[in-house]
Amino acid sequence: MKTKYSFVFSGASVFVLLVGCTTLLGRKPAQDPSVCKNLKNLSISSQEISLPTQGAVISQTDLVNDRDERGFDRRYCRVLGEIKSVDPKAPPIHFQINLPENWNNKALQMGGGGYNGTVVSGTSLISFSGTEGPTPLALGYATFGGDSGHSGDSTDASFAVNDEALLNFGHQHLKKTHDVAIVIIHNYFNMKPAKVYFAGASTGGREALTVLQRWPQDYDGVISSAPALNFTGTRMNGLRIGKALYSKGGFLNSAKQDLVFKKVIAACDRLDNLEDGLVSNVEECRRISAATLESLRCTGGGDLGDGCLSDAQLTSVRTIHTSLQLPYSLANGIREHEGYNILEGADFRGNSGFGTSAKLQGQPTIENGYLFLQGSQWARFLLTRDANFNALNFDPAHPGKYQDRVVELSGIVGATDPHIEKFFARGGKLILMHGQADAMISTNPTIAYYKKLVELFGKEKVQAAVQFYLVPGFGHGWGSFAVSWDPLTALDNWVEKNQRPEILIGRDMNKSTSGRGRPLCPYPRWPIYKGAGSKDEANNFACVETRR
Repeated sequence: MKTKYSFVFSGASVFVLLVGCTTLLGRKPAQDPSVCKNLKNLSISSQEISLPTQGAVISQTDLVNDRDERGFDRRYCRVLGEIKSVDPKAPPIHFQINLPENWNNKALQMGGGGYNGTVVSGTSLISFSGTEGPTPLALGYATFGGDSGHSGDSTDASFAVNDEALLNFGHQHLKKTHDVAIVIIHNYFNMKPAKVYFAGASTGGREALTVLQRWPQDYDGVISSAPALNFTGTRMNGLRIGKALYSKGGFLNSAKQDLVFKKVIAACDRLDNLEDGLVSNVEECRRISAATLESLRCTGGGDLGDGCLSDAQLTSVRTIHTSLQLPYSLANGIREHEGYNILEGADFRGNSGFGTSAKLQGQPTIENGYLFLQGSQWARFLLTRDANFNALNFDPAHPGKYQDRVVELSGIVGATDPHIEKFFARGGKLILMHGQADAMISTNPTIAYYKKLVELFGKEKVQAAVQFYLVPGFGHGWGSFAVSWDPLTALDNWVEKNQRPEILIGRDMNKSTSGRGRPLCPYPRWPIYKGAGSKDEANNFACVETRR
């Protein structure tokens, strides 16, 4: 005979029970505007932040009830504030922290882009993830980000003349913002998050690798897309490219830029058994790159018009394609910056590539190409701290009196350290992604970093903690295949359920090819068409391997 139990509670008892239960769950009762508002009274001392600061203050709190960009409801407490610098001349670090009503007991720090300068709100989708699903905030993640310790345009590096601002941009803002966020989350929910993740692309991808390299104890999982990990090499390579374009008569007009891109696609598109505007078999395309380049040459090497390239213009393409080799070592023994896939499908047309102006008037602008502009900013404000410095006069291979400074900067701003055994030991998981057609951050340093991990730790150990995806046709957030995928769910399932992500599905966001699917193949595999079925369905492709 089963015993039946019945319980009678008074209204007061029910309230006490509910409060007790929510406290046990680590949450407050249903959000009350006063709970969010009272966070303004929270004082965060310098002792609660691991790196030197003068503490942090909260300037604004709001209870927000809205919908994210995908139409999903969310209700959260928005917290704005700043972390005070030690140097009174250094800008503070501004931050935003979002505390959702439906908290899932996890936190997600989100990275920035370029030279940063804008607060990462944490309210949108993960960079380079496309349009899959609701935002992390709507899913219940407490999200946060900062401006990296200065305000300004993401192409402006003038902040770096201040030592503390440079250190903040390079890496310190990540730890400082993390520590402040954990204090606020703990205060609001009565517990620290059970899991903490980081996600970012480009500069944010570098930041993602930075945190697992420098503070592995703080993060359970990391998503790093298109990481500018060899930051100093990237910027110096941009100067090398600018010199080829503007000091050696190698600029290509828009017609010639089109010619290069279309010639590569014509040579390499069908190497995956399908003509779809994408170069998927990148390594086979690389093997014929010399012949592709030679086929572009004008007879005699002079400029004979838009149907071919002069020898000087071929040199520009070759400079982009080949690696910058250094006779000295950057941080972590790095002695090169691997070249770009311009002869394997990367689109260097327009301001994100070659640029649109044949003339250089004063200091470079975006019309002179993104890589040259960013390289010039690095040379003027990080390297020489001379706003009038002519970056065309700088030789990365022979930096002369600046060599020690170059090496120092590569240690301040960069994420090339492969010794991540502490991250492995704590069970940390890393999802790496890079587009094969990226014209802003070369794909190949990311490949080199992954290979270095395998060399150090062995394939089995790396595969237990790192999954690496290369996406054909995907550039720096756009491209012939503008991928939409869901890396956060993949990471969370790996961390929480030990479900290692294998082949994932990416969808194209381009209007003309919207929704077409491709398998996202774990490196070193790539997608080849099986020869039958719709070319827009991922299951009609196989992931195969071609070794370099």
